[in-house]
Amino acid sequence: MASARTKARTHAFQILFEADHRDVDPLSVLADWVARGREAKPGESVPKVAEYTMQLVEGYTRHARRIDELIATYAVGWTLDRMPLVDRNVLRLGAYELIWEDGVPDAVVLDEAVEIAKEYSTDESPGFVNGMLARFQENKASIRR
Repeated sequence: MASARTKARTHAFQILFEADHRDVDPLSVLADWVARGREAKPGESVPKVAEYTMQLVEGYTRHARRIDELIATYAVGWTLDRMPLVDRNVLRLGAYELIWEDGVPDAVVLDEAVEIAKEYSTDESPGFVNGMLARFQENKASIRR
């Protein structure tokens, strides 16, 4: 059974993915998810949006430009536009959490991002995501400045 934080991360990834796919602001997708959760009828399978999901989406949105610059810089041979949609959004979420969420151990962030990539992307994606986030982890101090 997945932990509450794992579910929150997965939902945050799904919100970022949906926003990217629809080319809309992640905060508007988050607002839609929150509204659907409030309007759900008993027994309806609509995910409730956890506080941590909101924190991750809002945090990513605050740092989106910097995160996309980092991904573009470190993804040798890949532009953001060429990168698979799933991988791009797993990296966005993982980069935000790794660099700006101090309460989460780096190893947990990397492991959870790799698990999301395993579940939603290609066979090569977990290794790619792990490698990229490991490079962010190595350079975390200079990135945060």
